[in-house]
Amino acid sequence: MALWLRKLLFKPVLWASNKFASRPDKQRVFKALTDLHNCIVQQQKKKGLVISFDSKKEKFIIFSDQHKGAKNGADDFMLCEPNYLAALDYYFQSNFFYVAMGDCEELWENTLSQIKKHQQPSFEKEKQFFINNRGIKIFGNHDLFWQNDPFAGFQLKQIFDCELPIYEGVILQTSVNNKDVNIFCTHGHQGDKASDGNWFSKFFVARIWAPLQSLLKINPNTPAYDAQLKTLHNSMMFEWSAAQQNLFLITGHTHQPVFESLTHIERLYRQLLFAQQTKDTTMIAALEKEIQTRKFEYTHISPDYLKLKPTYFNSGCCCFDDGDITGIEIEGDCIRLVKWHAKQGRPQRMILEESALEELLVLINK
Repeated sequence: MALWLRKLLFKPVLWASNKFASRPDKQRVFKALTDLHNCIVQQQKKKGLVISFDSKKEKFIIFSDQHKGAKNGADDFMLCEPNYLAALDYYFQSNFFYVAMGDCEELWENTLSQIKKHQQPSFEKEKQFFINNRGIKIFGNHDLFWQNDPFAGFQLKQIFDCELPIYEGVILQTSVNNKDVNIFCTHGHQGDKASDGNWFSKFFVARIWAPLQSLLKINPNTPAYDAQLKTLHNSMMFEWSAAQQNLFLITGHTHQPVFESLTHIERLYRQLLFAQQTKDTTMIAALEKEIQTRKFEYTHISPDYLKLKPTYFNSGCCCFDDGDITGIEIEGDCIRLVKWHAKQGRPQRMILEESALEELLVLINK
């Protein structure tokens, strides 16, 4: 039956996906981000919260895009689960505040009951943060269910044993050298006509459109799987963030880590230029080897990557196919891109990039 339906509906569904789905429009993206930011600043609490913090004392970990599924062949999270569970243990014991930044549950391909059945270990670890008021949950385009289903609140309380509001974003607000700094965190699907439209369009995508595409095994254009859309998404997020005052933007959505507005390979090229200037032959050889390895993962280099303001960051994802996960830490007046990976069979934390907020603030105000 499924094969017959796929043959019958494949072309019209693919046509509709290309016509109506998720290619971002700059004007829509900018307006959506601005409107959300303003709503949160104006304390429209249904949209999100402003959390004031002392950057010298308080700590945050931001993970997104787990895409937790039913532990079957389509569950992208399954290989990453050990690293994720170990990371949550570390951050809870180290008194971090947890920002779950969307697409945590893969509700396009699975029912909630399937996910609840198979993802109890991660739910139990996340619950530690939420019941101790040390966590916030943000929805993405693959878990729109949490925002538009009338029984979502009941389901969340059943899973996490506490009342857990769902937000579209959060602003982490601190002061650096007597200047207010806003760190604006949201999933990053804003401006997507399918996932960021009115109530009906969100309901249609979450409950009808996505299950239909899953049944027919049609993967819609989405930044997580489309290199061109990743580039376009990163460019728009950077442009919006660079136009703001004393603001850093952190998103997920693309599954591609970005630090200081640069992808990993752009940072490698920048390091290579520095190594060439200092004539560090050992570093040059190591960087050239790493670039050769990574260039197949990153098909685009921004032509002006050396001039970008360091205003945009992306947490990457918790569903890499090698079992690694990436996230963003904020601690001790610093922001970091971290990776958790298995070393000799044991999860290990690795700092990939790190910068002081004070230094970044100087750079974005040049």
